[in-house]
Formats: sequence, C-alpha cells, structure tokens
Amino acid sequence: MSPNALALSPSRQNLWRLLLVRVLVLLAQSLSVLGAYLSGWFPLPWTALLLTLGVSALVTLMTLVRLMRDWPVTDQEFSLQLLFDILIHSVLLHFSGGPTNPFVSYYLVPLTIAAATLPWLYTLALASMAVAAFSIVLIWYEPLPAFQMPVGPPGINLHVIGMWLNFAMSAGLISLFVVRMADALRQHAQRLAESREQSLRDAQLLGIASVAAGAAHELSTPLSTMSVLLKDMQHDCQDADMREDLALLQQQVSQCKVSLQQMVRGAEDSRRQPQRLEAADTWLKSLLARWQLMRPEAAWQWLPLPAGPIPPLRVTPELGQAMLNLLNNAADACPEGITITLDWHGHKLFVRIRDQGPGVPLHIAEQLGTAFFTTKGKKGLGLGLFLSQAAVERLGGSVRLFNQEGGGTLTEVVLPIDEETADD
Repeated sequence: MSPNALALSPSRQNLWRLLLVRVLVLLAQSLSVLGAYLSGWFPLPWTALLLTLGVSALVTLMTLVRLMRDWPVTDQEFSLQLLFDILIHSVLLHFSGGPTNPFVSYYLVPLTIAAATLPWLYTLALASMAVAAFSIVLIWYEPLPAFQMPVGPPGINLHVIGMWLNFAMSAGLISLFVVRMADALRQHAQRLAESREQSLRDAQLLGIASVAAGAAHELSTPLSTMSVLLKDMQHDCQDADMREDLALLQQQVSQCKVSLQQMVRGAEDSRRQPQRLEAADTWLKSLLARWQLMRPEAAWQWLPLPAGPIPPLRVTPELGQAMLNLLNNAADACPEGITITLDWHGHKLFVRIRDQGPGVPLHIAEQLGTAFFTTKGKKGLGLGLFLSQAAVERLGGSVRLFNQEGGGTLTEVVLPIDEETADD
C-alpha cells in the first residue's frame, strides 16, 4: 500500500482522532488533579494519580511516534488503544471516589467510538471489559466525602457540578468523533467508488487502444495504395476542376497517413516521456494549425488572450488528441462561427470552444461522455468525448458541456497549471 493510501485509510485517521481525544481528556484530568491539590479539598493519593497520568502521557507519546511511521492500523491495535483508555479511567476512578465520582459515565465515550468504528465482535469485547471494570470500581474504591460537600445554593454540590461537566465533555467528544468518523467513512466509500469507476474506464480504454492499434496497422496499406492511385489520376486528368478535387483528396489521404504516423510516434513518446512542459498559447496554436489541415471547411476565431504572462502547461499526446476530438465535435455541430478562448485563473487554465449548433438535448445530457454513445447517428462512433474526458481527467482536469442561450454548445476544458514553474 502506498504512503498516500495509508494516510487516507479510515483506521489511521481514526487513531489520529482518538489520540486527539486522549490528549484533551488527559489535559482535563491533569488540571482536575492540580486543582484538587491546590484547593486542599480532596485528600487523594497523589503519587498513584501522578503515576497513572504519567503512564497515560507516555502511551500517548508512543502512539504519536507510531503514527509518524507508515505502518497500517489494524482493528486489533485500535481496540487495544480503546481498552487502554478504559483501564486508565478505571484506575483514576479507583483513587478518586469510584461510583461517586461524577465522571464515572465517561466509560460511554470509548464504547461509542468502538461502536462507530469497529466490528461488532471487538465492540462486544470492549463493552464486556468496560462493564467488568465498572463492576470492580463499584466494590473496590477509595471514597471521597468531598463530593457531598455543599457548594453555592441549596441542592447544588460538587457531585452535581461534576456530573454536568462530565455530560458536557462526553457529549462534545462523542459528537466530534462520531461526526468526523462518519465523514471519513463516506469519503473512503467515495474514493473506492471513484477507483472502481476509473478501473472500469481504464479497461474500456485498453480495449479501445488495442482495436485502434490493429486498425492503424490495417489502414496503412490501403492509404498508401490510395495515395499512389490519386497521384496517377491527377497526372492523367485534363479537367481543371477534377484535378483540384483530386488534389484535395490527395491532401486528405496524406493527412490520414500523417495522423497514423503521429499516433505511433505519440505512443512511443508517451512511453519515453509521458509529459512535457509548454506555454499554453504555443501548444494551442500548433494544435489549431494541425486541426485546420484536418478540417479546412471549419470557420473559427481565436479570441484575444487576457493580459499577463502566459502560464505553462504539462501536455501529452493524448491531451492534444482530446482537444482535436472536441474541436471536431464543434465543427460537426456547425462548421461556421466557432470561437475559441484561452483563459486562466489561479492554478487552472480554461479552454472554451463555442459552436453555433443545435446544442445538447436535455434528455441525453447525462449519457454524453459514455463509451459508444453518439448523437451523430451512423456517422459517429461514440468515442470522441469519452476519450477526451479520460485524457483530460488523467491530467487532473475536467470537460464540461453547457447549452448556450440563443443556441449552440460551450465546451469547457479545465486543466491544471504547472504550479512549480508558474510560481517561479
């Protein structure tokens, strides 16, 4: 398991929170003993109490050192930590009034934590230990008559005041821990769901990549044949209009061959150097120039850049192909009136593509971006947006589509800016 996964594990986070609770309780216990010593109201066995608090502080320090290391936290270890809290509390109760001590119900705090975090078998064992410890304290303890000493208005004594303080502290600690624990469990479940979804998407991408590699190999031969035939036809043709059309076909076939070669080289570059650093405007200009060769019929406009230095961007061949897919989608929707905007804010860069097409139908909006779903009928494969989202998300970005007032679709690509270089 990686260090990041260990840091995010619920058991490890729970032990950190338990350590925080123990520190707060130890502080409250130490202040109580100090107050009793200074007031002189309680003839307590100070040596035994200080020794017990010292053991608790030592174990707390050892637990802190243990959490600094990348060791997994098991249910057994967490149970032993809670059992230690129960035993320390029992020893303190033995020397400070036993069942007459208003803090006797603090047993409920570690049991509540156990019920919220551990399997039922461990919780049952801890509950049995707590009941046994409480039963022993009921019989064997050193009484404190001071808890019956009247203080303030009639009917109010130290025991009643202590019970109120114990209730307030227990309620606060239980609420804090259980709420944080439930939140940690929800986040862990969400991360597992995202991990499963990513695994399924990776499996789909692997299958698509295998098919694409085979198709690229099969297309190389017919494209070469078509290129040779088009050259011969262009040489023999006497009609000027036909020669122009043949030249356009020759250009398109050459672009297909170049695209296949770039795909192979891009895969090799991704293996050797997965990412490279490039200025955002330079990268987008070269991408648009390449796209213009692919879609000469598309009419587009690049809006002016905002003021300020151009941020750097970590790009990959997959990201370039993703942007080409999104540009092609815009051109398929409406090849005229396409606007492209490059903007940045904070540590995020935004590429916005606005087309004048019919927009995204609301009844299929949730299905967009899934594999093999297309709105282009037989002309589409349903892979463009799916592959684009996968490539952008691998870089920590996102792809979002918005219907615009007056018609058209706004495709927004959000990419992270290279923070280290940007700070320099």
